[in-house]
Amino acid sequence: MLVKRIFYYLIGVSLGSVGVYFFWQKKNASFDYGMDARTLKTIRIKKRLFSNDAKTSMNRFELDTAKISTILKTGDVDFSKGNPRNKPCADYFITGKKELKNISLLVKRCDSSATIEKVMKQ
Repeated sequence: MLVKRIFYYLIGVSLGSVGVYFFWQKKNASFDYGMDARTLKTIRIKKRLFSNDAKTSMNRFELDTAKISTILKTGDVDFSKGNPRNKPCADYFITGKKELKNISLLVKRCDSSATIEKVMKQ
């Protein structure tokens, strides 16, 4: 009797898991619950601006906005190097990963926009 209940339970969990998986795929949902992920998402959804210094550095390092977008999607936020509690605009220091690990950004996030203040290469 117990084996039969466990069997039905596993069938139900399996079917439910498959259903939820396909439901979330169609919804195109993201699960940004970590501190880095939430910070990067709030920067990505705001209007993106570039300072003159950042534009000059991007030209010098041969970076385009697609590479900056990649850093803002997959990068690491170093909260100790930025000033996330700064009012009205918080400052974040973001470092790229993999082939962009030597590129860092200083981003100023305000209510309606995110400005790339500096682009640095280590």
